[in-house]
Amino acid sequence: MNEKVALITGGARGIGRALALSLAEQGWSVAICYRTSHQPAQETMATLLDMGLRAMAEQCDVSDPKAAARFVARVEKEWSRIDALINCAGPYHRVNLLEESVEGWLEMFDNNLHPVFYMSRAAAPGMKERRWGRIVNFSMANADQLVAQPNLTAHYIAKAGVLVLTRTLARLLASSGVTVNAVSPGFINTGSTPEAELAAMTKNIPAGYVGTVSDVVSAVNFLLSDQARYINGANLHLSGGWGI
Repeated sequence: MNEKVALITGGARGIGRALALSLAEQGWSVAICYRTSHQPAQETMATLLDMGLRAMAEQCDVSDPKAAARFVARVEKEWSRIDALINCAGPYHRVNLLEESVEGWLEMFDNNLHPVFYMSRAAAPGMKERRWGRIVNFSMANADQLVAQPNLTAHYIAKAGVLVLTRTLARLLASSGVTVNAVSPGFINTGSTPEAELAAMTKNIPAGYVGTVSDVVSAVNFLLSDQARYINGANLHLSGGWGI
């Protein structure tokens, strides 16, 4: 993986940050973008630079197609390539569907589904030209079940859309040596959820425990590797059996 370049949206904290650090440890150059997490981004950037590797952090709202395209272009201009695009950004809010505002409804699609299209569209031409690339998109563990989600409706529909978009991109890019896969976490301890809430979730997980960030990192590392070259259009559940 030496000399490869990864671009990670939502790379300032949580799973995105862990992925950035893991890839840097393997010798990747890492570019992260963030929307509001300025301080965590600077801390992540400092850690990456301390490793003695190339790193880049930029405040970028990837829900804006022009901003997304500019960030991809900047990375390609400075480092001549993007080998892996990891679409990790994906905020959500809980509100009953019948109480949801139009603005809140649109926000879930603007920040969870549309950026995957904007970023993939911008990064794909370079990957096709080099005939190698990896795109990993984040959905959620039960998005393929199409179950009712009264308090997460727009977010859930957006994540189901990510799965359709993933399979479509995989179909279109496979002949160019590019794989596009989805990772669908269930309950993962990213440090942002109170321990009591995580403990309450455990009874619903067949494996009997909540997943860790390292579980996600391991899965994504595999999908980025040459060992996964024939895996394309897949949806990898990371849920301990929940949501299937």
